[in-house]
Amino acid sequence: MKYVITGGAGNISSPLTEKLLNEGHEVKVIGRNAANLQALVDKGASTAIGSVEDVAFLKDAFAGADAVYLMIPPNFNPINWRHFQNTIARNYIAALVANGIKKVVQLSSVGAHMGNGAGPVDGLSDLEILLQEYKDINVKALRPSYFYHNLLHMIPMIKGMNIMGSNFGGGEKKLILVHPKDIAAVAAEELLALNFAGFSVRYIAGDEKTGAEIAAAFGKAIDKPDLQWVEFTDEQSLEGMRQAGLTETIAEGYTTMGKALREGTMQEDYFRHRPVLSKIRLEDFVPEFVAAYNA
Repeated sequence: MKYVITGGAGNISSPLTEKLLNEGHEVKVIGRNAANLQALVDKGASTAIGSVEDVAFLKDAFAGADAVYLMIPPNFNPINWRHFQNTIARNYIAALVANGIKKVVQLSSVGAHMGNGAGPVDGLSDLEILLQEYKDINVKALRPSYFYHNLLHMIPMIKGMNIMGSNFGGGEKKLILVHPKDIAAVAAEELLALNFAGFSVRYIAGDEKTGAEIAAAFGKAIDKPDLQWVEFTDEQSLEGMRQAGLTETIAEGYTTMGKALREGTMQEDYFRHRPVLSKIRLEDFVPEFVAAYNA
């Protein structure tokens, strides 16, 4: 089989590519930087170097593929985040249609069922909806939960203020967590089997913990047993991200997503279709957190 993987050498795309190569398949990886992809080339991958904002490039890159893994890359400098995401989504659709590709695994997210009100996830929902308009394209939309690695962004807060926190995570509501390696394993499983038809969704999660439980686990590991998770107001969250230098569209998007997490609307459909938890639990991630904290 011939696969095209978007996402370059990312935390999901890289192990996904390796799994497909290990099964003896042809894999082309799309990325902007050839040097970042060299390790995958050394393992047998081919590359297409260019921007997913260039639809002509994508049409060429997708040529000959039996199946494609789609992910909308992060961009922390757009003027309008959702507009950027929708541009990439339309480019992906054009490239799929131009090449007659029938099988797609899409990286979406918990909260994509909402359509609006989940910040950056709204653009992933838009891609889900666009894909459903093409009945001859069979799609498995992966909806993973909150990445463990997002918690690493709180390290400066821990070191500077001796707290963790955001505008969600307080009280008894569980934050649903997942490791990119578990997402890659599921994506590989779906791409290798290709036994999905029409449009279907698969949720991925590794653990379910409150903010207090997360803070306790990390605090114990870094010798800060009193580490607490503090839930900020939306206004505090928005202002904190502005002061950190994030653009307005990014700061507003993350604040909106945090509000949806806090209110539980983002997780509603997950709990209706709760999956079997994958391998990597919070305690398994703690050593990665400690290594980043000490770096």
